[in-house]
Amino acid sequence: MSLLEARGISHTYPGDVRALNRLDLKIEEGRRLAILGANGCGKTTLLLHLNGTLKPKAGEVLLGGERMKYDADSLIAWRRRVGLVLQNADDQLFAPTVGEDVSFGPLNLGLDEAETRRRVDEALAALHISHLVDRATHMLSFGQKKRVAIAGLVAMRPEILMLDEPTAGLDHQGMEDLLAVLEGLERAKTTLVFTTHDVELAYRFADDVALFDNGVTLAQGEIVEVLQNDELVRKARLATPFLLKLGLRARERGLLGPNDPLPRSPEAALELLNGVTTSV
Repeated sequence: MSLLEARGISHTYPGDVRALNRLDLKIEEGRRLAILGANGCGKTTLLLHLNGTLKPKAGEVLLGGERMKYDADSLIAWRRRVGLVLQNADDQLFAPTVGEDVSFGPLNLGLDEAETRRRVDEALAALHISHLVDRATHMLSFGQKKRVAIAGLVAMRPEILMLDEPTAGLDHQGMEDLLAVLEGLERAKTTLVFTTHDVELAYRFADDVALFDNGVTLAQGEIVEVLQNDELVRKARLATPFLLKLGLRARERGLLGPNDPLPRSPEAALELLNGVTTSV
């Protein structure tokens, strides 16, 4: 059974703008899922349905096999289990200081001051921003704001953490730092879901991929299996990841065995090339 599932959901914005069209999606516990598609294809709208911010015009969302409801109590319980970090962190930061902002969620869960402080301290430490606890939120850098927004959700301990274009606007080191943080959250049993149009990022970081275009899921499955289908990738207005093409060519030429893992990072690709150079 999927942890979170969308079944046939549709959504139309004013002006008869169709954003989702009978879309199906499954999120499996403990699997990193990339929702991959070109800009403007409806990825953000999908996330807003998966945490109950938007209600579909048709279809349903199931959490733990239970059809979700949209009354106030149900929405609070839903968002306690499914957290969403928006692409623009400014949309989620509103308290004067970092500590106050991160504590907002736990306090709204009805936790006492001691438990709230413990969760805030743990979340700030996990995101490596404990030194910012008293910093004014408007004085933070772009990358710091993203970390604070994630910390605010981590403090609520969601089962699923969804991130909309998590590396957008970050420099190389900022992206590497964020991915390391997300790996740490995964080790703490948080299921990760992220949207992106960056096929290289998806191939490197995700276990599974949902290939997305014009409000529908073109395909969903294990990332190598899906992204080696050039026709599907082109249909999504994307390109096959370079490292995947490199790995598949290495298999064709006998440099990798049929069951050897394909390189999923630049470091792994360099290791493969170093092995080829050594054997020549």
